[in-house]
Amino acid sequence: MNDYADTGFICSLYAPDANSERAAKFMDRQNVPISFSWLNQVEFRNALRLRVFRKEITATQRDHSLNLLLSDLSAGIFKNVELAQSNVLIETERLSAQHSEKLGNRSLDILHVAMAVTLGCERFLSFDTRQIKLAKAAGLKVAKL
Repeated sequence: MNDYADTGFICSLYAPDANSERAAKFMDRQNVPISFSWLNQVEFRNALRLRVFRKEITATQRDHSLNLLLSDLSAGIFKNVELAQSNVLIETERLSAQHSEKLGNRSLDILHVAMAVTLGCERFLSFDTRQIKLAKAAGLKVAKL
């Protein structure tokens, strides 16, 4: 199954939070690489920096989390994916026009779902309830976490 994880799920794997245990248990059962986009990369790095700013983690923990993710990328647990920006933006606008006024999604949430749809992913990994609703509305399966 071709999966896409939002950055919140990825952060839970590499920097301890309330969802870390659930994310780790899911990954223990995962047997195929999870798609990893430029958006995951940018948002993950910034999320770690925000956690340092909020004093939730130290700079040393930030670096350790980043190195763990880079190691897992090298090991094939995640796979870097590339796709045309124009296709993602078209899908983002389509999802926004169809669902934002009903579901109240934020732009980054819509971008993640648009990435998954554009990549042809079958399943979406997230702990965010609004993003999950959007993923389902877009026709994606949502993993039970």
